[in-house]
Amino acid sequence: MNNPDAETGELTRLDRAIINAFQGGFPVVERPFEPAAAALRERGVGVTATELRERIAHLDEAGTLSRFGALVNAEEIGGTATLVAMHAPEDRFDEVAEAVNSHREVAHNYEREHPHLNMWFVVSVADEDRVGEVLAEIEAETGQETYNMPKQREFRVEAKFLVDGPIEDGDVDLSDLGPEVTPTDRRTLAPVERDLVVEIQGGLPITDSPYADVADAIGADPAWVVGTIKRFEREGKVRRVGVVPNHYALGYTENGMTVWDVPDGVVETVGPAVASLPFVTHCYRRPRHEGVWPYNFFAMTHGRSAAESDRRIREVKQTMAEYWEVDEGDWDSLFSTRILKKTGIRLDERADANTE
Repeated sequence: MNNPDAETGELTRLDRAIINAFQGGFPVVERPFEPAAAALRERGVGVTATELRERIAHLDEAGTLSRFGALVNAEEIGGTATLVAMHAPEDRFDEVAEAVNSHREVAHNYEREHPHLNMWFVVSVADEDRVGEVLAEIEAETGQETYNMPKQREFRVEAKFLVDGPIEDGDVDLSDLGPEVTPTDRRTLAPVERDLVVEIQGGLPITDSPYADVADAIGADPAWVVGTIKRFEREGKVRRVGVVPNHYALGYTENGMTVWDVPDGVVETVGPAVASLPFVTHCYRRPRHEGVWPYNFFAMTHGRSAAESDRRIREVKQTMAEYWEVDEGDWDSLFSTRILKKTGIRLDERADANTE
């Protein structure tokens, strides 16, 4: 497709339509770009299936997208993950970060603005008992105490980042297309399902028939791949199918983790209310740590400027205040200042341990 903005790195009108429309609800059918392009045309964005596929490939190659495909819900695949905080002394910060990052179980690690707990990382393991072992190893290596904050209740995980342009509400949902499927309550994976999860965890091929290509890669029937991915959506093993933006590339550089000391009696009411705010991407209940960490509620917000981020945090506070009296000492906002490690969750190990 002839695109005058492609060389400058600027987002075109079509790019913006793609990003807004397809952060979820991309069709799981044999040739998905045809109905996806038709949906854009219905909304006034003229594009063919080939042009749509080529443009998604360009956005992927340029780093505007983290990937295209199925966002696998690791928690439903097997194993567990937990959020951990610790203090890294300023004069030993890099040394401590290196020790933490050397553990293959550490998937993400961020430096965050906090007077004490300035390092936050995610530990992902196939065996839940391994969490304690990893944290004990890190404490022995660094001489610093770790504070485990496992998720006690998930209110929302929906990291969508919209841009100015067509389809501003991001409301295209074509997930109803394709075969009828029946969800199961089976917690373990069959070997071929394990192979499918591992194959799609990093994204789908950006081809006319991506699901057939996945089938070829794992030696399965294309119809089975389409049906299983759709069933995984219904079961929660796949959160959504679509484009996954690199939010930094879209200008969402203000990554604010707001934390709140919510009275225990209203957490279950406050949670859904805060989760309903469209700019809240993650929302959880987590444990306090007496004398060190008084907060039991986390809400992640993202903004394209400090001013936008501040407005969004104020809106979270206003929502909180509808349910309890929020004092200044009842909350904090921890902005990330540096990415120390980001390798992603090792789904292959977690899927292996959960395969029958």
